[in-house]
Amino acid sequence: MLSTATADGVPAPYNSTVATSLGRRRIPIHTTFYWGHKVDILFRCWPGDSAAMYAVALLLVFFMAVLVEWLSFTNIVKLKPGGSNDVVGGLLKTGLYGVRSGLSYLVMLAVMSFNGGVFVVAISGHVIGFLIFGTRALRRKSNGLDSSKP
Repeated sequence: MLSTATADGVPAPYNSTVATSLGRRRIPIHTTFYWGHKVDILFRCWPGDSAAMYAVALLLVFFMAVLVEWLSFTNIVKLKPGGSNDVVGGLLKTGLYGVRSGLSYLVMLAVMSFNGGVFVVAISGHVIGFLIFGTRALRRKSNGLDSSKP
């Protein structure tokens, strides 16, 4: 069994939680997945010890993952070759790419809390988002034609 010495010189047993001291509060930093609603996700002391706030945090992570998938497959800005607004359209597409990248990193940071519930809802959000926006499985068809085609 691996052990490390603490400040008192007493060896600490090896486990999946490392405590870090920030000011007066000791924050456990998990290095393996764990289950429970007492977790810090994205911000210190959020969602706190409340199970209801944990559920809100899970919903937020889920919807962020779905939004990432929507931004990956949407075509909000349509550029026509030789159009007069190529620069504006290019800047809008670049801005949307930046938003998508930022949201992707926030979902990744939430998963890095090593909470099993956060991991499950992040993956579920990406899967549901891909099913809705990335595949043709749920798109409506009218008169035998795919309505997603122009």
